[in-house]
Amino acid sequence: MNEKDNPFELFSAWLEEARGSEPNDPEGMALSTVGEDGMPSSRMVLLKGFDERGFVFYTNYESRKGRQLLNHGMAALLFHWKSLRRQVRIEGPVEQVTESEADAYFSTRHRSSQIGAWASQQSRPVESRFELEKRVAQYAAKYAIGAVPRPPYWSGFRVMPRLIEFWKDGAFRLHDRLVFYRQPDGTWTTERLFP
Repeated sequence: MNEKDNPFELFSAWLEEARGSEPNDPEGMALSTVGEDGMPSSRMVLLKGFDERGFVFYTNYESRKGRQLLNHGMAALLFHWKSLRRQVRIEGPVEQVTESEADAYFSTRHRSSQIGAWASQQSRPVESRFELEKRVAQYAAKYAIGAVPRPPYWSGFRVMPRLIEFWKDGAFRLHDRLVFYRQPDGTWTTERLFP
């Protein structure tokens, strides 16, 4: 790892390597949020894009994670690529993506996934599997012809990193840890950590 590297360039290089070595979902990342009770909550989501502004994923804003992010505005992400013995940690505030960004991504989803976004009342109790399947059938019939519009409660978040830590496995647990900190002027400083 080179301390002079831009963290997004380094992340891009690592993600590209993971795409060649991880058997499933190299874009999979653990998303941690904070609930109303102050308890942390984690789950896996998929990275759908990143640039100098941050790391983007999509969800139902009425889901547990959506509500937590809207209420607290902070998140942590963790990528773990076991095949490469590497991980990347990201921490920072979140912002909602624009309507046009959300519409553009939603239009690329498989039609069945678009219908599912309408049918699922994510994170809320469901009486039975049949109830979910019935809702899917209802929305499939409603949107049988033409494009499926994006639900108003379905959109994306961008995690805007204040910290990005790159961790690389080392022999005898002498791992390599490099942390990038975003400064108020947008530049980055780096620091190596003991393993």
